[in-house]
Formats: sequence, structure tokens, C-alpha cells
Amino acid sequence: MCGISGIIGFSDKEEVSRRIQTMTDAIAHRGPDDQGIYVDDFIALGHRRLAIIDLSSAGHQPMWDFEKRYTIVYNGEIYNFKEIKSQINDYPFQSNSDTEVLLAAYRKWGSGMLEKLAGMFAFAIFDKVTNETFIARDRLGIKPLYYYHQNGVFVFSSEVRSLLKSGFLKAALNHSALGDYFSYQTIHAPNTIIENVFCLMPGHFALIKNKELNIHKYWSLQNSIDKDAIHHSIDQIKSNVKSLLYQAVERRLVSDVDFGAFLSGGIDSSAVVAIMSEVHSKKVKTFNVSFDESEFSEARFANIIAKKYNTDHTEIRLSPQMFLESLPEALSALDHPSGDGPNSYIVSKATKKGGITMALSGLGGDELFAGYPVFKRMHSNKALNLFTSLPKPLRQSAAGVLAYLNKGPASKKLLQISQAKNSSFEELYPIWRKIASQNTINKLLSYDDTHTNFVSKIISSETSDWSNFSNHNLSKISIAEMTTYMQNVLLRDTDQMSMAVALEVRVPFLDHHLVEYVLGVSDHHKFPSYPKKLLIESIEELLPREIVHRPKMGFVLPWEHWLKNEMRSFCSERIDALSQRSFIDEKQLLKRWNQFLKGRKDIRWNDMWICIVLEDYIQKNNLHS
Repeated sequence: MCGISGIIGFSDKEEVSRRIQTMTDAIAHRGPDDQGIYVDDFIALGHRRLAIIDLSSAGHQPMWDFEKRYTIVYNGEIYNFKEIKSQINDYPFQSNSDTEVLLAAYRKWGSGMLEKLAGMFAFAIFDKVTNETFIARDRLGIKPLYYYHQNGVFVFSSEVRSLLKSGFLKAALNHSALGDYFSYQTIHAPNTIIENVFCLMPGHFALIKNKELNIHKYWSLQNSIDKDAIHHSIDQIKSNVKSLLYQAVERRLVSDVDFGAFLSGGIDSSAVVAIMSEVHSKKVKTFNVSFDESEFSEARFANIIAKKYNTDHTEIRLSPQMFLESLPEALSALDHPSGDGPNSYIVSKATKKGGITMALSGLGGDELFAGYPVFKRMHSNKALNLFTSLPKPLRQSAAGVLAYLNKGPASKKLLQISQAKNSSFEELYPIWRKIASQNTINKLLSYDDTHTNFVSKIISSETSDWSNFSNHNLSKISIAEMTTYMQNVLLRDTDQMSMAVALEVRVPFLDHHLVEYVLGVSDHHKFPSYPKKLLIESIEELLPREIVHRPKMGFVLPWEHWLKNEMRSFCSERIDALSQRSFIDEKQLLKRWNQFLKGRKDIRWNDMWICIVLEDYIQKNNLHS
């Protein structure tokens, strides 16, 4: 796991050498073990290394192939690199690294190599003969790759802040993405918070030659669904799910450094730890971060799994005050503003302090196996269908009265639904996922926001041809969750917060073989009569009853109290500063903040937190707003 950067299209070689060094220094936290720079007449490449596989100097990057034609900078892990290596008999390998396997694979198969890769990755390969650069990103967007392409210059990096240090682009706020940010507490790829900075989409590769950028899609969730799974019996499905999950976990244990696992005590992390314990000969190191003041502490459940599988367990007890004290550094670690990042930072930091360089996570289990309430809600909700079948004026009147009588978030959500054109998935899903209504956003911004609803756009694109999957409505929801919230909040936050402390996080539930198969399973076998029913029944012998039937918790912290008390000065300063920005309606923002402080129920702490995070990010990165 590493950080990469590059510049293509420049005239001053000496100047670009300085700039690529500055960009690479900006991502030093991603790779504290080594650094490398390469500059020639066509390209400048930078690399920071976090050594996981082949710790020797043979793994140094940028790395050349044996003929010195191709050079690569690479961030990620290819879990099946030994299998791929065995298929390449005409290459004199000089290392045991997966990086060199990527070089050899590109020499042999070109872009066709991507079909063979199982892993998480973002890399660039430069061809010195053709002066062409090939850039690719993994199927599910686990590893990021940001780029800027203007005036014949192409600049890329693992982090937005590195691009800002390049000197090629103006650090300008992307006003057209603010509506998306306030609607969903993130900005959906390919857009970013910075004007003219984009994210290479998951499952895509790009070719840069003669100052031209051509982007191609090589994989998508919808087009990769296993079409045979629909014909399998439930016993065969459970057997296949178990086998694929074991394979996914085992592949992710390839490492030359100490590793462990996050263990919340939930179903997903418990399943990962259980399988790790069965397939790995050494005692598994597990880490649980708990809050002893909380009545909802998950430590008890984590201890049940740790005891059952005899793990080397570390329980890291934090008080809310300790968490609060870590918030400033968590905000400083943000490469891109998000409404949900500090939790990931705290867990990653604590795990890294425990002597671990790589950890497995249960991320993706909820999205794949229907673990969220939205799955049942969107799959079949008779009351909602009845409501949306009413004439629109009647719907709006009823919802308006309810919202007036009860000013809670649920009433406001119903008011948004009342304005929907129909009860289709494409129409209602983007509403369910919103944290703020369009009306609220229009009041908050100083201009009329007419932004495209990117969640609507994404799910329309990713589920555009669903005629052959009539029994796969749950898979449709899974795809929506994976391509919106998971990729643009969970995975982005996990990467930026774990890499801020040089910790690699691997996610077995996002093994593409497992994902493709489970998406092919029909609703009949996958319906969550209780959360993640198919997953639990596939590995039921691994999980104690207390884990299976425990309530879903997660971090329970007094955020509302903090914003109103311990953090009030910090927050008020940023709210006041944001209110002075040209894109914000000063009176409306200050009014909402004061109403929140007075306890108005329909203004939640996270409604204000995303405003605070945005202003903090603007200040730290000196953005022109």
C-alpha cells in the first residue's frame, strides 16, 4: 500500500522535478518506508512506499521492467499475483513483489491484464517507446486515483491535497458540487470538492497520449452478475457463498508484515475473524475500540468472538473526552470533506499503535447481504406504495400537515417523498439516502441550486438494463448502495483515514468473485427476514447465537452535546466563517445554527457538522471560494 503521483505534459524538466517532489512529499504519510522519483522528457512519477509484500529494496518504485521500456507507480495489493506470475514464462523476474507482476502482465496482455487481477489497486504504467501512459483503478473503487487535465497537462495522485501542491491548478472550490455535498454528506465521483479535479471511476482505465485523455470502462456491477446463481438451490448457494468468502479472506492474508483485524463484535467483522482463525496457522490479532461510558459498548460481543477463536485481542478503551481530543487531528487527516470520517481515524490510529501495518475489515457486508433497513424498506413497503399512489396534491397536503405537527426528520422525509413522481426505486432511493431536502439546500445556498442529482444519475446508469433480473430487486439496492454511499463515503473515508496513519485495510467482502455471485442470487433466497440472513445461514456454525441476534450498534457518541458544549467555540467559529462565504446565505445558516443550539428537533447534529467540516477543509487547504 502506497501513494502515487505523476505529471504528464510540461516544458521545464527542472521545474517539474521540484513539483513532483512536492506532490510526493504531500503523501508521505501513505508510505513512510521508502520514496522514489523518476523524471524524463515526457513524464514525472513519484512514489511513497508502505512495504507489505517483498520488504526488500527490490520492491522500490518507480519500478522498471527488465528491458527498461515500461515503468510503474502502484498503490494497492494484487492478491492473486503468484497465480498470474505462474502464467508468465517469458519474463525474468527480479523480485517477489506484486508490482513487478503488474509490469510483466501489462507487457504480455496490455489492458487485458485487468480481467486477471484480483485485488485493490490504482496504478500508472508509462511506455517509453510510445510515450503512452496507462492508468487503471480497481473494480469497486477501494483505492483512489484523482486527476487534473487542463491545457495539455495531466496530473494525477492518490490524494486531492497532493494535486493542490502540484502548482498546476487553482485551489478553487467546486461550487457545482455543493448541492451534492449538502444532500449526501459527500461528493459523488467523478466530481470532487475541487474545481477541475476528478476521480477516475472504479472499474475504469485511461490512456494518455499526445495530451489526449481517453477513458474506458472494463468492469461494472450490473454487467458482471453471475447469471448461473439464479438456478442454484439454496444449499448450493450457501455452500458457494461460504467457499467464496473463505477464499476471499485467505487471499487477503498474503503479507510479509504483521497483520490483524478490526473486531467490532458485529456479524461482518466476526465472520472475517472466524475465517482468519481457521485458515491461518498463527493466532489472529484483533482490535476493538470501545467507549466505557457508553451503555451501547460493543466490547462484550467482540470479547465473545475473541474468546471463541482464541485471538490475541486488544480492547482499546476510550472515553468520549479522549475521542473529542483526537478530533482536530482527524479533521487534519481529511483529504476530501466528508460527514463521517473521525470514527475510521480513531480505529485506524489505535490499531496502528498496536503494532499492526495491515488489517482486515468487515466493510461491504451490509451492502452485499442486505444488512441495512433500506433493503426491506425499498423491497416491499405496502404503506409507502399506498401513499405514493395517492394523487400528488393529496400526498403533499397530508405530508405538509404531518410535518407541521411533528417537526422530526421522519416527517420531513415523508414530505420529500410526497413530491416524488411515482413509487419507483429510481425515484425513491435518492430521497431515502438524502440527509437534507432540496428546499433546505436552496435556502442554505445563496443561489438557486440546480445540480444534477448524482445518486439518481448513478443508479440509472448502473441499473439501466434490469429487464433480465426481475427477481433481483435486492441486488439492485446492493448496487445502488455500493456505487453511492459505500464508494463515496465508506471506502473514501477508510482509505484517507487509515492511510493517514500508514495502515493498510483490506476488505474481503468486496472480493469481486464473491460480489458477482451474491448479486446473482435471487430475492427469494436473499430476502433479509432478519439482517444478512443468507450470510449467516452460509456460515452459521462460525457465529455464536449472541452475535447473530445482537442489536446493530456502531459508535454511539454524544455528538449533539459536544457541538453545543465542549466544541461550541470551535464550531461557532467555523459556522460564522462559512456564513461569510459568497455561496452561503448568511442569515439562513446562522438561523439554522441558533435553532440547533436551542434544540429544534428537525435540525440534527450532522446537518451542522457537514457545514463545520466544509469550512475547516476550505481553511486548511486555502481554497478560493
